[in-house]
Amino acid sequence: MSVLKSQYHKSYFVLILFSLILFSCKQKSKVDLILHHAVIYTVDSTFSTAEAMAVKNGKIIAVGKNESILNLYQSDSMIDAQGKAVFPGFIDAHCHFTGYATDLWKCDLVGTQSFDEVVQKIKEYSKHAPMEWIYGHGWDQNDWNVKEFPDKKSLDSLFPDRPVFLKRIDGHAALANQKAIDLAGINAKTKVEGGSIEKKNGNLTGIFIDNAMDLVEKVIPRISDSLAKKYFLQLQDECFSQGLTGVHDCGISEHTVELIDQEQKSGRLKMKIFALLSDSAVYYDRWSKRGPYQTERLHVGGFKLYADGALGSRGACLLKEYDDKKGWKGFLLNTSQHFKDVAQMLVNTKFQMCTHAIGDSGNREILSVYARALKGKNDKRWRIEHAQVVNENDFKTFGAYNIIPSVQPTHATSDMYWAGDRLGKERIKNAYAYQNLLQQNGWIPLGTDFPVEYISPFKTFYAAVVRQDANAYPKNGFQKENALTREQTIRGMTIWAAKAAFEENEKGSLQVGKSADFIILDQDLMKCKEDEILKTKVERTYINGEWVYLKNYR
Repeated sequence: MSVLKSQYHKSYFVLILFSLILFSCKQKSKVDLILHHAVIYTVDSTFSTAEAMAVKNGKIIAVGKNESILNLYQSDSMIDAQGKAVFPGFIDAHCHFTGYATDLWKCDLVGTQSFDEVVQKIKEYSKHAPMEWIYGHGWDQNDWNVKEFPDKKSLDSLFPDRPVFLKRIDGHAALANQKAIDLAGINAKTKVEGGSIEKKNGNLTGIFIDNAMDLVEKVIPRISDSLAKKYFLQLQDECFSQGLTGVHDCGISEHTVELIDQEQKSGRLKMKIFALLSDSAVYYDRWSKRGPYQTERLHVGGFKLYADGALGSRGACLLKEYDDKKGWKGFLLNTSQHFKDVAQMLVNTKFQMCTHAIGDSGNREILSVYARALKGKNDKRWRIEHAQVVNENDFKTFGAYNIIPSVQPTHATSDMYWAGDRLGKERIKNAYAYQNLLQQNGWIPLGTDFPVEYISPFKTFYAAVVRQDANAYPKNGFQKENALTREQTIRGMTIWAAKAAFEENEKGSLQVGKSADFIILDQDLMKCKEDEILKTKVERTYINGEWVYLKNYR
């Protein structure tokens, strides 16, 4: 009897155990993807870390410990991160995605060390240029031994019958030859508001600054839609390799919005894009009636205006004259009344007003316009793009009216060699003041302004945290008191960038309910040595849980 009882108990135990195992298996939920054995920086309110997460239908449905996730979920797609760092996909809060893409047919002049080198590159490019126009971009006279604007003489000699247009790296100045000038119908008597046509001894030098460039650019033929779309996809691949899953595309046309929408709906363009429309009376009228447009990957939510030009081309509007150009303060690109009118119109809509302002006068002008329209604390999230030079008395206005400074840290380390010459010892102290700006609202979105700077978010991270160039110059960092912490920088490239577009509930952190936009890096940005930051590589990029980049795969 005891033997029978013992056998019964054993059988009963086996049955119970089998049932438990079966029940456990049945209880496991099927998901599309499981990431495990990772160091996941969720970028939630406490900047917590996790080990694993589960993804279904493009959304994160669970985040937690390895054991918990693996016991509760199963998937045909398992990613063992092998202890690697995982971050939310980076979001570039200020760039020119489509503008850069459609510039890919043009001659790349970035990094040229002299105007002679520019000319040589243009001569070579002219042999295979896809259009009659010879269009180059990216030169910077501040990188040359002769740090003055060039003139058109050599271009006139080499290309008497072909139009040439060479845009400066900041996009706020350009050099045109006589053929291009003639096609545009410009002469020494031509006037322009919010820009400058340079003359010497009454003759045109070929230099056009800010709004003056439009006089030439409007006669340059636009590339075909099919070619534009091809370049969108080409640039998208580069962005994915850098860990970007979203961009804020600043100052684009309705037509470009249509092309983006078409490519995204086709499934080919997977990049998530927050679009700021360009400053146009027609657009204001049409879109104020229509309201913002939003799909899963496209969000048209604001307008991009320009208060002034760039510091490098001395188009930034300053309160006092430039230290290296006596009597010159730069200029606004439009009237004060224009900015006031737009602000009064947009304040009654759901659109953001996002205005480029570089100089302390340009920033003060826009801060004043915003303050007048916003009237006090608000959640409009109107932005000042760049906010490079701010008078010490104006910082508080950002916080008082919840105006968001949208900044690009690599501008600081690119400009630091010559910015002091432009601004002088006292004024430079309040330039590129990212920590001071962050403190006004407690958050700050970060971008690159590519193609003005390189696409890399790792350069953004390095410039924000270390405030040095790739050669560790200057020794103690450029105005290091305004460096951001590593956590602040990651937030600025993820959740705060999303917040700057009212998208913080959809993306920007790795939390339940949000899009599964994430990247796996080959080293941990939060822990690696400062001199190792720029060596960081993206191993994988995912958007909505879909693999879009794998290192060494393509």
